[in-house]
Amino acid sequence: MARKQSDYLAALLADEPAPAKAEIVQAQAPSPAPELTRDRLRGSTLLGRESALARVASGEVRQVTQLLLDPARVRIWPGNARSYAHLSEEGCRELIDSIVAEGGQKVPAVVRRIEGDPDHDYEVIAGTRRHWSISWLRAHSYPDMVFVAQVAVLDDEAAFRLADLENRARKDVSDLERARNYAAALKSHYGNHLTRMAERLRLSKGWLSKMLKVAGLSDAVVAAFASPADVQLKPAYPLAQALDDKAVAPAILAEAKLVAKEQKRRREASQALLPATDVIRRLLDAPKQTVPALEPLVLKSELGRPALSVQSINRQGITIRLHAGSGASTAELVEALKFTLAQLEAEGRGLQR
Repeated sequence: MARKQSDYLAALLADEPAPAKAEIVQAQAPSPAPELTRDRLRGSTLLGRESALARVASGEVRQVTQLLLDPARVRIWPGNARSYAHLSEEGCRELIDSIVAEGGQKVPAVVRRIEGDPDHDYEVIAGTRRHWSISWLRAHSYPDMVFVAQVAVLDDEAAFRLADLENRARKDVSDLERARNYAAALKSHYGNHLTRMAERLRLSKGWLSKMLKVAGLSDAVVAAFASPADVQLKPAYPLAQALDDKAVAPAILAEAKLVAKEQKRRREASQALLPATDVIRRLLDAPKQTVPALEPLVLKSELGRPALSVQSINRQGITIRLHAGSGASTAELVEALKFTLAQLEAEGRGLQR
């Protein structure tokens, strides 16, 4: 972790502004000189301990207590951007192997104590992957593995900043996950004040604004991608901007539905899914495409005369013409209308697009 982030982390874990580095108190006696008597050595040891305790009491040095916990008694704080449900053995394989090789978890997680939950005593603020990995190991031949954690007293806003600091360097936390986490925090912790949030997180206001814009992408648009992790800030930001234009948004949303269906077909057929670059290109190009001819939607009566036809489709609606003199009955025209609307919907050009 970079020195700047390390100092930021130390400040977050302190009840009050703390020195840049926190130490674990260890009262040790100096090596005695040969001429020191046993009584003088004992006195020196006591003085050393008193000095160490005085440094702790003054706040010069902070004691850090590490707990060995059963991960089943520790829940995950919902304010973290990382999706616990999406963690897997494959994604945590390197960490799992490291824990086994070192005989246990060496880097403690950060937790805070909770009240009123009969099933849990603590919740994880930073260290979600470590919690998942220890839980997995306990269920797979390592039942004695324990979850090592450091207890901190943090309010929700400080907990959010700490979790965000840890997630910034994690490649397996997607931009979309972080963006949506920021959007929720902006409302929950910062009263929708973007500038204050950027200052507290020590982030660029412009960059944070772009992340919040991407957070607004609807689930219908995200479904067009092979995975939510494919929604990255740089390419997704122009797409989020385009969706603000009411004149083109319907075409983008309609194309997103078509792409999502294609991705589903590919997934079911075990075929390669469309990459994010192709998805974004298709979505951004959708408003430029002209509406194809709708010849199949010109329905004729039993006499062979035009009975119903689609005249136009645009963002205001669908214009349908019922032809006079077709010979079709009212019931036949109703059925023709139902068929037409169903076909348009299947093509992603219906009223619900």
